Amino acid sequence: MAANIVATAGARIVAREADVRDRSALKTALAEGIAELGRLDIVVANAGIAPMMGEDAWQDVLDVNLTGVYHTVDVAMRPLIKQGDGGSIVLTSSVVGLVGMGAPIAGSIGYTASKHGVVGLMRAYANFLAPYRIRVNSIHPAGVDTPMIDNDFTRSWLDGVAQQQMGGPDLTNALPVETLDTEDIANAVLWLVSDAARYVTGVALPVDAGFVNKR
Repeated sequence: MAANIVATAGARIVAREADVRDRSALKTALAEGIAELGRLDIVVANAGIAPMMGEDAWQDVLDVNLTGVYHTVDVAMRPLIKQGDGGSIVLTSSVVGLVGMGAPIAGSIGYTASKHGVVGLMRAYANFLAPYRIRVNSIHPAGVDTPMIDNDFTRSWLDGVAQQQMGGPDLTNALPVETLDTEDIANAVLWLVSDAARYVTGVALPVDAGFVNKR
């Protein structure tokens, strides 16, 4: 879909499928993109999963949401440093990376742990890469209208917790909206990577309709 949007806009794109758990695959995909387009300026680590149940849910979510982000930055920072003229990296976390939330099941706790871990990566890389004029920030969406949220299982679970059944926490936003649109997140990322945010680094930015502030 993304490739079609870019092509329709008349721009160039190198689209490759790679598993973020596979560092070598990421490195190869990035090298092909740089070879075709010439350079790298912006990195957005956005791959993520939210498994709730299953024996492997804990490890799966950490492997994708945390190790995958590490692989992405580790592979991408090298050409950015070599180019010598800065860059911008945005890591997608979540509102649960800023507050203590999660159900006592492997996937949910793993999701919370992974998203908190992304903040740690962001802060460490922001300090390490600052001398190279490479900015690193994280973005923290509340629920976004994507298939990860808009499915029967997730909506049933969220509805139950949001109604505070059995003493569950309130998962509603401060502003009277149920979910955010993908464009809301994209616009925030666009600002973070733009010259308008040229001195913004090491920041965990909620885009959440007031969710975190309400806690």
